[in-house]
Amino acid sequence: MIHKSTDAYKSIGEVAKILDLVNVKKGTLNTHTIRYWEKEFKQIKPKIFNGNRRYYNNQAIEVLKKVKYLLKDQGMTINGVKKVLNSDKSLKLDEFPNNSINADYNIKNKVKKISDLIKQLKKLK
Repeated sequence: MIHKSTDAYKSIGEVAKILDLVNVKKGTLNTHTIRYWEKEFKQIKPKIFNGNRRYYNNQAIEVLKKVKYLLKDQGMTINGVKKVLNSDKSLKLDEFPNNSINADYNIKNKVKKISDLIKQLKKLK
């Protein structure tokens, strides 16, 4: 069996496996998700060789891991993830404490809910 170097480019199918992007019902790889993320996030730049086949280096795979983490695990929006990726801050996944990414968003949401409740209470008077 031939093993690829860890620095070797990976196909879109291999990246989908790495990211565990699997359609649960069909058991197939969701490569379309990666192609969609490419359109949305300019930081994802695969090499496109003959036959329009996409190949990803380790840097692109790391960005894809961050995108998946922020979208799927943290529940961020695409625009929210774009802001995080476009910021000057470091984006190492191990630097993210659990759920702190959405802290500002969550605080704003809670303040808005409290404000709405106060408005409703004032109407009851």
